[in-house]
Amino acid sequence: MIIKRNRGRQWLDWQRRMVVVAQVLGVGACVWLLVALFFGEMGLPRYLSMRNHAGQLEHELSALRRENASLQGDIARLQHDSAKIEQLARERLGYVRKGETVYQFSPDPAKKQEHPAKP
Repeated sequence: MIIKRNRGRQWLDWQRRMVVVAQVLGVGACVWLLVALFFGEMGLPRYLSMRNHAGQLEHELSALRRENASLQGDIARLQHDSAKIEQLARERLGYVRKGETVYQFSPDPAKKQEHPAKP
């Protein structure tokens, strides 16, 4: 048979105080964690802004991938399609084939005189 000593009223008061102190410390820790969650350096607002920024970057990345695929197609056409090369040479560089006649139209000087400069 185990006999426990009666520790008395002082022991019970001390035990209750320790429970109250533990509860106060627990509530204080919870409050501190909530404050850190909302107002800390890496808190909830920062997380939400980073998540929004990540979504924007994903959108930009998909646009860049589409553009890259389009440019890869252009590269393949330029490497294998002589008609495309000729078209670009005519449009951008003004090249013509031998025997072709080039006509250039200049603006009519009479139309320029019709619109006097505003004072």
